[in-house]
Amino acid sequence: MDVRELSARYEPVVVRALETLWGKSRERAGGSTHLLLAHLLDTAAVAELLWDGFLARSTRSALDAVAGGAGRGRRLFVWLCGVHDCGKATPVHQRLWPEGAEAVRRAGLTWVEADAAAGVKKQKRWRHDWAGGLMARELLAEAGWAAEQLDWVWPLVAGHHGAFPSLKDVREPRPAKGQLRGRGAWRQVQHAVLEVFTREVGFETVDEVQPAAVPSRALQLQLSGLVVMADWIASDQRFEGVDDLRLVSLDASRGRAVSAWKALGLQGGWGALEMPGPEAFQDRFGYAPRPSQAMVVEVVRRMGGPGIVVLEAPMGEGKTEAAQAGAEILAARFGADGVFMGMPTQATSDPMFTRTRQWVEGIGEQLDSRVVLLHGKRAFNREWRALLEDAGEHADEAFCGVDEFGLEDDPYGIEPEARGTLERQAPAEWFLGAKRGLLAPFVVGTVDQLLYAATRTRHVMLRMAGLAGKVVVLDEVHACDVYMSQFLREALRWLGQAGVPVIVLSATLAPVQRQALVEAYLAGAASREELGVEVPAPLGYPRVTAAWLSAFGEPQFDAAATGSWRTDLGVEVSVVPEAVPGARCSREERQRLQGEADARVGELLVSELADGGTALVIRNSVARAQSLFEELRGRFGDDEVRLLHARFTATRRADLTEECLRLLGPRTPRSRSGRLILVATQLAEQSFDVDVDLLVTDLAPVDLLLQRVGRLHRHEDTWRPDRLRVPRVFVTGFEPREGREPAFAFAGEKVYGRHLLLRTAAVLPGAGETWSVPGDVPGLVEEVYGADASLLPEAWQEAGEAAREEQERQDRTRAENARQFLLTPHGEHERWTLAGLHYGGSTAGSDESSLQAAVRDGDESAEVVLVVRDRDDAVFRTLAGRTLSVNGDVAPDVLDEVLGSVVRLPSKFTGSVAELKPLPGWHGHPWLRRSRALVLDTTGRARLGDITVSYDDEFGFRQV
Repeated sequence: MDVRELSARYEPVVVRALETLWGKSRERAGGSTHLLLAHLLDTAAVAELLWDGFLARSTRSALDAVAGGAGRGRRLFVWLCGVHDCGKATPVHQRLWPEGAEAVRRAGLTWVEADAAAGVKKQKRWRHDWAGGLMARELLAEAGWAAEQLDWVWPLVAGHHGAFPSLKDVREPRPAKGQLRGRGAWRQVQHAVLEVFTREVGFETVDEVQPAAVPSRALQLQLSGLVVMADWIASDQRFEGVDDLRLVSLDASRGRAVSAWKALGLQGGWGALEMPGPEAFQDRFGYAPRPSQAMVVEVVRRMGGPGIVVLEAPMGEGKTEAAQAGAEILAARFGADGVFMGMPTQATSDPMFTRTRQWVEGIGEQLDSRVVLLHGKRAFNREWRALLEDAGEHADEAFCGVDEFGLEDDPYGIEPEARGTLERQAPAEWFLGAKRGLLAPFVVGTVDQLLYAATRTRHVMLRMAGLAGKVVVLDEVHACDVYMSQFLREALRWLGQAGVPVIVLSATLAPVQRQALVEAYLAGAASREELGVEVPAPLGYPRVTAAWLSAFGEPQFDAAATGSWRTDLGVEVSVVPEAVPGARCSREERQRLQGEADARVGELLVSELADGGTALVIRNSVARAQSLFEELRGRFGDDEVRLLHARFTATRRADLTEECLRLLGPRTPRSRSGRLILVATQLAEQSFDVDVDLLVTDLAPVDLLLQRVGRLHRHEDTWRPDRLRVPRVFVTGFEPREGREPAFAFAGEKVYGRHLLLRTAAVLPGAGETWSVPGDVPGLVEEVYGADASLLPEAWQEAGEAAREEQERQDRTRAENARQFLLTPHGEHERWTLAGLHYGGSTAGSDESSLQAAVRDGDESAEVVLVVRDRDDAVFRTLAGRTLSVNGDVAPDVLDEVLGSVVRLPSKFTGSVAELKPLPGWHGHPWLRRSRALVLDTTGRARLGDITVSYDDEFGFRQV
């Protein structure tokens, strides 16, 4: 930077200030003070790399439009990223580092420390980010910017530490008397910082920067996330300090930015993706598209703009392949650079991670190394951990991008407990940090990751920046309950406004669900609070509904249907009644009745499997599954019965799942005399590709019941005993009663409520009748989820009306409970800036378990790592008996075993689990430092509060 030229433009005090104002302290910049202008230009240089090698084509096009035309968006984007820390040219920041503060005073800039301290005491949150927002607003106004442009730009500066204040918030605290923002020569210096930076990035004047249009609120939120991303990268310690203004320039910053970019391994996604040809489906998936898959491909080719696509098709139809084929076309057409695959559970995310890696590798070599697995237990996924270990010699380098004078409560993408610890690197290295995962180009995770982007929590802009520029695929959306659906619809609003193509998958949706999802997306796209549109219902099944806005802002629809590739199955449905205990029954009576119900199922299976065959029994609770497993094991022996539920350790559950898929999965040769019974919970309901001869299931709402039926006679070429060649379902979990409504087992009623169980019970076929699956699926779902009270027999209607009213009351309460966390309060969806977005925001933590509790309406998950210690032996051991140490230190060859011993407990144990701690030897361990240890005795027992619990590999975790 030419100091002589600066001296000709500005007074000496201003030039001395530019030579002195610091952006990073000596301690955080490799031993040399890093000048503020150098940091602003570092961030601008990172922004150039983001534009050239990371941003999706759709994002670049949108920013071009904001800047006034093709090719103009890059320079505006670079300026917006770099200007974020202009607020550091104030006493509120410069006073924080004693050495730097003294240098600034010697340069001729002063402040009254007592007044500054009084101001900070009054409003602790008023720091350089808020100061920068106020400064940007005032200086840009003085430069001639229009109010409508000021109003959306200053929040990007004020909110770059994770939360957007209101204009009222950023006013300097009165007790400061102007000493935090600076008086006297400070104003000249602030003008100079802005002007010098602006010229350095290629504008002649600050007025020339002014955008031509106001971006949508969603684009503003995405921009904010990208500003944070650029700041974090530029704050990395790889950017060594520059304390000589003569060495400060955009070119110098570019060199440092390229080095840091390469060291961090940052990469985009598809880049310039070509439109897939007719042969693409066969190439990607190894077979010609089925009718429903071809239908999706044709619909997305016809869409007039980015929009939402809802595919409803039966289990085993190939919805995943249809969605991925559609996503590739949408990405090519509308400029997306990656994909987010949102799954209902962690268990379903893991196999989808493998499938997605295979899919993207078929599109481009080495793209599979850019796929990130994103859920709270990815550390226990073997494939994911293998990727981390393959990261090479830099696998343990830390990302150190922390602004030491930001916010004490701001983790900067690193959880507070992890400050100063190493972060494992992977092929998508930088994206592994907290809050950064969605920024990776290809992401597979739970739908929770999308729902977090709809919460009013810190750094939500990073999540939106990660989703924008992608195609979003959401599987099994019917699994979202009324509470989660509030966040799903809010997320769809923002995605619609951002122009993000969304593909929604489900076996079937009730018409009201389909309407709500599509309407939310279109309302967002139209930037409207409400959008009264009638979404057409396609006739037939499988079916697809697509919706988007025309160039004139009018909703457009394309609905299509086709036949399934498989013929309908005539499924016989029978009821196996069980006596349901009353509310006042003793524990002994409940156990007796449960034993009788288990015995009845046992007798049924002995009869039905007399000639061999396979059966799946699905129970609505772990306790019911464990109880039945004990009964069946006594009848059939250990070799013929398996148990699968969520309260096994991670390793045991993975092994059991793998074994079940091996024994019951596709292309598994069947013994003509063997028997196998799998007792499971709802785990077997979703994305569980098994094929059984017989199904026994507790009653559940009809859409979920049909999901379970989808495991029955799944593959046509499977050999079956003669007596099991007709697909049959036996429904348990309720007691039909003469002249009145049925009684339901507590487990089912607790999970699903009486309303839907009553209506589902009403549509069960009578004796000798069948369901035609999948042909009857849409009609059954519409009946049960409809409002026709006459569906229930007359004797049930009074109870049915009471159940409906109770369900509606609970739904209203749960929806209201969700609203406190929603990103946008009701009535504010037509606001056009981000100012005050976080007003009244969630106090929930930003860690995975806290956010999950916020979007799933429950306590934080109670998870522990199981270890064993004998009373007389001070040494800890793994469940398999391998020795740790007195402190629990874990040798590398034992780590897998310890990590795999995590188990999730019922929510009633959350309080007791909170009192557990990591073993002493786990503190500082990159994988175990936050894990709570539950120490079992040698019999597998422990006390949690006043309850005795046990664990073994046969039954899993249970209360004794």
